[in-house]
Order: sequence, then structure tokens, then C-alpha cells
Amino acid sequence: MESFLAEVVADVLATHDDIQNIKFILPGKRAGNFLKNEFIKQNTITGFAPEFVSIESFIESISGLKYANTIQLLFFLYETYLEVTTEDQDSFYKFSNWATTLLQDFNEVDRHIVAPETIFPYLASVKELNHWSLEPEQTDLQKQYIAFWNSLGDYYYNFKERLQNKGVGYQGMVYREALENLELYLQHNSQIKHIFVGFNALNKAEKTIVQELLESGNTSVYWDIDAHFLDNNHDAGLFINQHLKSWKYYNTHKPKWINNTFTTTKNIHLIGVPKSVGQTKYTGKLLSELDNNSGTLKNTVVVLGDESLLIPMVNEIPEGISQVNITMGMPLHSIPLSNFFKSFFELYLQSKSFWYYKELLQVLTHPIGRLLLDAQGNNLIEFINTKNKIQLSPAEVATFLNNEASIFTDPSKITAEQFLNNCQEIIYLLKQKYESDNNPNTLELEYLYKFHELFNQLQGYVGSHNFITDIKTLFGLFKEVLSSETLDFQGEPLEGLQLMGMLESRNLDFETVIITSVNEGILPSGKSNNSFIPHDIKVHLDLPTYKEKDAVYTYHFYRLLQRAKNVYLLYNTEIADALKGSEKSRFILQLAHQNIENHNITHTIAAPDIVNKPQDITITKDAELVKQLYVIAAKGFSPSSLTNYVRNPIDFYKQTVLGIADPEEVEETIAANTLGTILHNTLENLYKPLENHILDTEKVTAFSKTFETELQRQFITEYKGADFSQGKNLLIYHVAKTYLRRFFEKELELVSNNTVRIITIEGNYKIPLTIPGLNTPIILKGKVDRVDEINGKLRIVDYKSGKVESKHVEIVDWVELREDYTYSKAFQVLAYAYMRYQNTPFTEAEAGIISFKNLQAGFLNFCIKDKRAPRAVKDTSITKETLALFEEQLHALIREIVNPEIPFTEKEV
Repeated sequence: MESFLAEVVADVLATHDDIQNIKFILPGKRAGNFLKNEFIKQNTITGFAPEFVSIESFIESISGLKYANTIQLLFFLYETYLEVTTEDQDSFYKFSNWATTLLQDFNEVDRHIVAPETIFPYLASVKELNHWSLEPEQTDLQKQYIAFWNSLGDYYYNFKERLQNKGVGYQGMVYREALENLELYLQHNSQIKHIFVGFNALNKAEKTIVQELLESGNTSVYWDIDAHFLDNNHDAGLFINQHLKSWKYYNTHKPKWINNTFTTTKNIHLIGVPKSVGQTKYTGKLLSELDNNSGTLKNTVVVLGDESLLIPMVNEIPEGISQVNITMGMPLHSIPLSNFFKSFFELYLQSKSFWYYKELLQVLTHPIGRLLLDAQGNNLIEFINTKNKIQLSPAEVATFLNNEASIFTDPSKITAEQFLNNCQEIIYLLKQKYESDNNPNTLELEYLYKFHELFNQLQGYVGSHNFITDIKTLFGLFKEVLSSETLDFQGEPLEGLQLMGMLESRNLDFETVIITSVNEGILPSGKSNNSFIPHDIKVHLDLPTYKEKDAVYTYHFYRLLQRAKNVYLLYNTEIADALKGSEKSRFILQLAHQNIENHNITHTIAAPDIVNKPQDITITKDAELVKQLYVIAAKGFSPSSLTNYVRNPIDFYKQTVLGIADPEEVEETIAANTLGTILHNTLENLYKPLENHILDTEKVTAFSKTFETELQRQFITEYKGADFSQGKNLLIYHVAKTYLRRFFEKELELVSNNTVRIITIEGNYKIPLTIPGLNTPIILKGKVDRVDEINGKLRIVDYKSGKVESKHVEIVDWVELREDYTYSKAFQVLAYAYMRYQNTPFTEAEAGIISFKNLQAGFLNFCIKDKRAPRAVKDTSITKETLALFEEQLHALIREIVNPEIPFTEKEV
């Protein structure tokens, strides 16, 4: 395969004797490197080489202006805005949200040589018509809106004058200036032979400049287009068709060149792959196969339709591929250090005089934060979680951090300048950490250097512009700079596998082409209207719309396919999961329906390898584990730990055997278990003095009037001093009040009709068990919420803050207690009754639950039913015989737990 650039060099060498005065002008710098390399290969004459420049550099040299970067342009435009708009001025942060769009519009107006004296009054008139109303007076908002549109012309002229005085400009301004200077340029460079290579879409300024140069007689243009696209009015040939038909030069000259390579033999593979990252994995597997088959990937390119997949794609390149050239830079916003600094910004944005725990934990728990703060940071994290600290003062943070405390400036005193100093201090501390490592990570150090440069740049901006004072404005500026900064890879650009974005592929040809993310919304990018200029006005003034933008992508896509022999087009099949993009691209549909004879098209859906569902976790009980179980048994099993085993033996193993507790976390909103503790403790403190006393209406009435004092005390104690005076926590407090008020209403009803004596409140029990076959001591322990007598009959009561229904404490078959977690509440109340009986024998009792979420159901008695049917006979009496039946299940469950032949096996919960 002979590439387009090779053909251009061969033709130029054949038709030009004096090559030192040739200036090659290309769409981008990368194509210039390849063209230069091709020129070195083919040229056999010693002499001065021709010049290779990009179109932007060429235009810049004619204009006499330098390109300003986006940040510089924003600053100059803001200065213009402040000068033109004297009332109701936006802050720089608010201004920057819409100014970027205005810059793009100014750029388009100049690039396409639209008369500013026409478009801006036109726009103002259209917008005024849109806001026309029957009201005699306009509102202030309408007046401000119309004033903005009437000011656009002033912004434009003032802004350009400001830039002109500085010798810089945005792209469109530079292009318009170059057009005005073109005649002077031609006079001084008449000996230069201009050769334009591989262009497609040109703005009006570029078209005018190229045509002027063509008319000078010392210029050539080499188009890279296939006859198939020109003859069939294909979007890939839209622009070149327009140039060939409208340019006066082509009335008497033939174009260079129109080739016929697209319809040659090609193997085109259309591959649907689930997920975006799935495409990178598939591409890695495909590269491995291609490398094994051909032994070289020199003429292979991977083009990322979605450039955010660069990092996943780099990770999937097979280890055996030694030469890879990555043209795209790694965006700084995609590396971990970027996320850390974003969290550091958020920490100050969300804090006023105190640190808010969520943002502080984001910094502390980030891998870079952990590396930076080490054990001190871990101690601070533990303090926040165990003390339930929602807000922390700067002094509290400083007590945990030594040298690193300096990076946490009091948020009420922070300035933009101080914040940037803190960021530079972080970079310095991290540099020390990385360099002290025995095997320092050079990539991490490279990241640090790039961010050091970035913050240096921001410090320069802050020092020279007095409107960057607050962290919010600085954060907006940081994101703007970050979005344009990349970490460039270094490699041999002409060797091995090529990895690039779609625009980097301009003018380059490869035998094997792999393109990812060929989905609508990505290739092509689809409709977008990030502009103040309405679509119909753009059409009227011949400004580009989304149709022209789509045609640009269409050309780049099909140009990649023109000379390729093997093409792999990957698209995401999971439309609903795509962050951007939708169904497979129209490009794929077009290829499938064009039915070109020499195109061998296959369409497959790549499914991931099926991995068998992992087996349930099984823990074998060796001698050491059994020994540990007996140690735990001697200390005591609680009813809740035993029901936890019924629920899932692995949870029992983790929590009871290994002692792994749930991690403590900050409760910004009161958790359900905390509310349960508060309710239990409130009732315990109220009722404890009444042990062995009669509970009468007078006492219950007094409780109902005074309980709120105790409830508040428990909220303060259990919620660790956090605020429950507003928001969700206030609602939860009122829920707790409602629960207790209704509870006392039920109590009053109970004591009004019965004689109630309180026996114990929160009584602790610890009883030995004699289990046949087990010769070691086994203890059952637990705390019973309440034991009382109703008209002389014993009652064991368990409080539950959650919702419990009668079905949860009613059983038919005793074995259900140790096999079905549904009946865990029945197991627990029976265990409490059993412990009470072993401690203080009784003849008959009742046991059950009072559910605060189901108080209307009253006391939910445990019962044994004769069948599962609406008219089942229920027995609520707990006797010696009842407890003997429960004892059988209790013993069987404990024997199973300590049995070395029965492993701990995970259950689905």
C-alpha cells in the first residue's frame, strides 16, 4: 500500500527542481512529521530541505499576531466586560460560565469573515423580538437581557482592540488579520512555492487565502478524496465537492488528486461490544492476535472515538507489543492527583469557619491523602467516625496533624493566594515521599511536576489579576486550565503500533485500522448548540452548523478506510449504560447498506467470557477454629448471635468468631440502630426505679408528661452531641417522641384495666447449658428488656424499634427456629423466657414483642400453631414443656455451630 503522503512526495519531487523554496502546509503538526520522514526516504539530492508547517502556524506567520490561550482570552474579555458593562456586573466565576461560548462565537464570526457591523445588531434585534410583550414596561430582567445583546458589538470591538495592543489574538482574529496582510506577504515571499496537503473543511478565511495563493500561480493543493464520495454526493466529499465547484481556479485546472481506493478489496469487521471499557479489552485481545499473525503492527492504528478511554486502552495493550506510539496526551484531569486536588478545592468550597466531615474525609481517605498524612490522617479519620464529628474546627484538625497541619488553613481566612501556596506545599511533601522510596515512581513524579507547573501558572494569574480572590473563582480557573493540560508521551512517532484520536489521524494511512466507540453522539458527535447565535441565523450567514460538523467527522472516518485493507469498527451495544453516545453509528449502517462488491463485511457481537458463579464461601472448622468456638461458647452465646448464624453462618464467623465489627461511620442522619438504642435507654431510665413496684396510672401519666427530658438526654448521649434541632434529625426526634407518646397511651390502657407489677428492667442473664455430647461449658447470655406480671401472670417483653408483625413470632414446626431466619424474633423471645426460667423457675408465662413501628398491634405474643391456616389453634402459654421443646432446638443449633464436620457455609441473604 502506498500512502497518500508518499504519493504527494513522489509527485512533488518529479515536478519541482528547487525544493528548498517549497513550503508544505498541512492540517496538523503530526502529519508534517510523517511527510518529512517520507521526504527523507524518497529524496536523493543533497540540499536544503523544504519547510513543513501546520495551517495554524502558517496563518500566524502571515498575521503578525500570536495565538493567546483560552485563559488569557478570558481575562482580556473580562476586562472588556467590566469596562463596557458598568452596572450589575457578574463576578469572574459567573462570567466565565458564559464567556467561553461568546469567545467561540467571536471566533466563528472572524474565521468565516462575517461582517460584525451586520451580525451583532441583527442578533440584538432578533432577541428583542423574542422578548416582545404587550406590557407597556419591560421588567428589569428583560432590560438586562436586551442590554446584553445590544452590548455584543461593544464587547467585540473593545476586546479586539485590547488584544491588538498586546500583539495576540484568538484563532479567528488571527485568520482575519492574516487575510488583510496576505497581499503584503505575497509581495515579500514571491519565491515560495506553497503546497497544501490533505485539507478538507476550510473556513472562509482559509478558503480565501488558499484561493489567493492559487491565483498567484505558485501554489498547489493536494486533496485526499475518493471518487466514490464525490460522485455519490456523499457527506465525506461535501466540502471538497464545494471547493472544486466554486473555486475559480478549478475552471481551468484539474484537481490533485481524486483516487479510487475506497472500493478496493477490504475486510470490514463490525463488532458490537458491551460497555466502553469492554471495547478496550476486546481491542487488546485483537492486537495480541494481529501481533501473533503478522509479527509486526507497524501499519496498524488504534483510533479512539472516545478519547477518555486512553488510560483503559493503554492498560490493555499486550505486554508482547514493545513499540507503541501514543499521539494523544494523557489528560491531567483523568489522573488520581487531579481528583485529589478537586477534593481539596471542595473541602474549602463547602466550609466556612469549620471543616465539613464529608469533604474532609474525601481528602483524608484518598490514596494520595493517606500517603501524605500517614498515621496522623488515620487517627483523624478514627476521631471523626468514633466521635460522630460532622463539623471540625481548624484547631481540632491541627491537634492530629504535625507538619502537614500547614496545608489546612482556617477556611474562614483562606485566600486564593494562600490556597495555591498550600497546593504547592502538598506537591513538595509528596515529592519527598516519592523520592524517599527505595524504588521511586517516576510517573508519579512526572505528575507532580506537571501540577507544579499548573499551580505556578495559576499563581501568576492570581498575582496579575485582582479579581481572582475567592476559592470558587480559583476553582473555575483551575478546571479550565486542567481541561487543556496533558501529560505527553515520548516515543518514536514513526515506529510500531499507533494509538491516536480521530483528528490526529489526518493525512495518515494504515493497512489495519481499529476504531472504537463508533456510536451516534461520538462518531459523529451529533447536534450541539454551544453558541449564542441561533441556527437559522447561522444558516443565513453561512456559518457552520452541526451538519457541517458531522460532515467533518464523516470525512475523517471514511478517509481512514480509503486505503486500509483490514478494518475493525467497535461500538458499544449497551446504549443505556453509555455516558455519551447512543446506538451504533450511521457510519456502520452506511457501510452495511452500500453493498460495495469488494467489501467483505462481517457483523458480530462480542460477548464477554462466561465466568461461573463463584461458589458460596465455605470455612472448614479445623482443630484451632473448634477450640476458638469453645472459648467463645464459654464466654457466652447471645440470642442475637445465634440468630445471626441462622441468617448466614459466614456473618456469624466474621462477627462472633473473628470479631469484625461494622466500621464506625459518621451519622449525619440518625441511624435506625441508634434510634433503637435511644428508645431502649429512655425506657430503661424511666422504668428502672420501679422494679418490684406496681405500675399504676399515676406513674404512667407522669412518664407521658416528662419523658421528653430523658429522651433529649439520650439523643445528646447516643448521637454524640450532633445537631438534631433541624432537618431530618429533627423529624427523627419527633418520630421518637411520637413512638413514646403512643407507647405510654398503650401502657395507660394496660394499667387501667389490669394490675401490672414491674419485676426487672434490662435484666442481665447468664446461664450454663448442659448439652448432651458436649463436655465443655456452654453459656447462654442476654439482656431482657422487661419482665413484668399482668394480674399475677409472668410476661417477658422485648422492645423492637423496627416493624414486627404477629407472623414473625408464630411457629408451626419447632425446627423452623434454627432453620429459618424469618422466625428469629420468636427464637429471641423464647431464649429470654428460657434464661428467665433457668434463673427463676416459673409455672407459666407469656413472651413477646412490643414493636414501636406497630404499636397498634399491642403486645405480640409468641405462640405455637397447630397448622398454617386462618383458623389455626394458637397456644401462647410458655411452660416447662414449651421450654423443653425450645431447648432441643437450642442444643441442636449450638451442636451444629461447634461440630467440626459441619463447615461455615455462606447463605444467600
